[in-house]
Amino acid sequence: MGLQAKNKVDAAFSMSSMTDIIFLLLIFFMLTSSFITPSGLPVNLPSSETSDIVMQEVTVSVTKDLKYSVNDKVVSREQIKSELAGLLEGKKGQVVLHIDKEVPVEYLVEIGGIAAGLEANVSIATKPY
Repeated sequence: MGLQAKNKVDAAFSMSSMTDIIFLLLIFFMLTSSFITPSGLPVNLPSSETSDIVMQEVTVSVTKDLKYSVNDKVVSREQIKSELAGLLEGKKGQVVLHIDKEVPVEYLVEIGGIAAGLEANVSIATKPY
């Protein structure tokens, strides 16, 4: 008796769809990880109900012991204006302030005033609840 099946099942597995999915996941994680840029100094940010993601062109960080950094470069308080002026160079840029929540408000206002005087858009970095 000839009881053989006419349609044989091919046991081969195509990996092309799996590599496509992994490639798309890789692109997704690479793009989303570039939106979050850590500041140069460890700063304990204040909390906020709404926390928008802003593309950070220039970041200014102030720690609770009043150490300043501009784009991961540690500077003194007197050098902040010259550093910001050099980075913005007459264009309207985005300055994100990473100010520790224990720093008095006068330092926040001072740095925000310097950035606004250079015609930059100023944002304050917060962490969500």
